[in-house]
Amino acid sequence: MSKSLYDTLEVNQNASAEEIKKSYRKLARKYHPDINKEPGAEEKFKEINAAYEILSDANKRKQYDQFGDSMFGGQNFHDFARGQGNVNLDDILSQLFSGGFGGFGGANFGNAGFGGFSSNGFDFGSARNQPNLDLNAQITIPFTTAILGGKHSVNVQNHNYDIKIPAGIKSGETIRLKGKGKSIGAQSGDLLLKVNVAPHPQYSQEGDDLTKKFDLPLKAALFGGKVEIETLHKTITLKVPKNTKNSQRFRVKELGAINRKTKNYGDLYLEANIVLPDCDSLPEELKTALEKYL
Repeated sequence: MSKSLYDTLEVNQNASAEEIKKSYRKLARKYHPDINKEPGAEEKFKEINAAYEILSDANKRKQYDQFGDSMFGGQNFHDFARGQGNVNLDDILSQLFSGGFGGFGGANFGNAGFGGFSSNGFDFGSARNQPNLDLNAQITIPFTTAILGGKHSVNVQNHNYDIKIPAGIKSGETIRLKGKGKSIGAQSGDLLLKVNVAPHPQYSQEGDDLTKKFDLPLKAALFGGKVEIETLHKTITLKVPKNTKNSQRFRVKELGAINRKTKNYGDLYLEANIVLPDCDSLPEELKTALEKYL
């Protein structure tokens, strides 16, 4: 006795309810019209959901195991599904499993349709009617976490998630948490988190490059010297030449943000902020000399 419903869901006739559910989820995602644009995908998607409608119900499955494809007028399930027009599957199933349509053995559906039906709360008749089970939310992460990566905790609709932030993520990018969206029946959507990166009081970012201002004493600016600077990646010692100008920039290679596609690091630009001493604190002879020579 042919059991084409099991073939449709790619499981054997002894499959457990969990195995049937797992295979259904995999196939439904594979052939979902919003994902699979190949010819025939939508019809395959309908068949998969119709098969699951029967095999996920213990009573319906028991009857199908007893009568097999004779329930579909002697056709296998695939041919039956292809040969229908447009009617709600719930109407067919309710009559089919209550002995309607003249019983199982010689079921005659005439021009009864199969194009649009509801299963587990879904309207599978048209891809345009597919419910969107994804949830969308926005999160704001610290600048340092965006550059270096790390964990970040968020609360969405009273659910807490510890999410892994990849190093180099930028504002506007989206993190997808699979299966954390809305659920209807055996299907679950994803949680889509749009990322906003919080500003940093010391750093600015352009592409993969970072810019940071650092304080430079007037003496070092005039006569040259070394300045210890804390960066996001490590502490460095910057050598500045004499006669350094205010806002003069120094490039430090590969201390910027990582590019997640190329895996290359941007650069860090250090911008000098010359700190002037309090003139009133200077000795009189030095002030006189400065007024004379500057």
